Amino acid sequence: MATITLQGKKIHTAGDLPAVGSTAPDFRLVAGDFSDRSLKNFAGKKKVLNIFISLATGICAESTRKFNQFAAEHPDTVMLMISGDLPFASGQFCKDESLDNVITLSMMRNKDFGQDYGVLMTDGPSEGLTARAVVVLDENDKVLHAELVPEIAQEPDYEAALKVLG
Repeated sequence: MATITLQGKKIHTAGDLPAVGSTAPDFRLVAGDFSDRSLKNFAGKKKVLNIFISLATGICAESTRKFNQFAAEHPDTVMLMISGDLPFASGQFCKDESLDNVITLSMMRNKDFGQDYGVLMTDGPSEGLTARAVVVLDENDKVLHAELVPEIAQEPDYEAALKVLG
């Protein structure tokens, strides 16, 4: 269990992020077309997992915009935006913002991802949603970088995440 904060108030998560050097757990998330996606769908590519509460919040939306920009500089990497948002809501956000370089994925069918990646908040006002985190994987799903953002109202360290992509 990890501890983060929301405006200084402590919140706990269901576990810890996968450790750097470990193999990332597989997942079953829902894509914009309501199909199931797993790590196998992105085999052979580097992956940035930008994990957040909802695109309806300013920082989550901003991080998605920034990773969309970074995707153009890293064509060998898929940028996966993972939240509890419904696929049509995240799809509409990306359409409205002209964000074509990111893939949104939803936990709508199960919360296993949040548990397996240690980001499911277990208390506080956002209990049941995911804490803000960035996990970077290589082509073989080895964890290269893992950041659980200590304060929900704070952006992730983009530079550190992108640095490991080479």
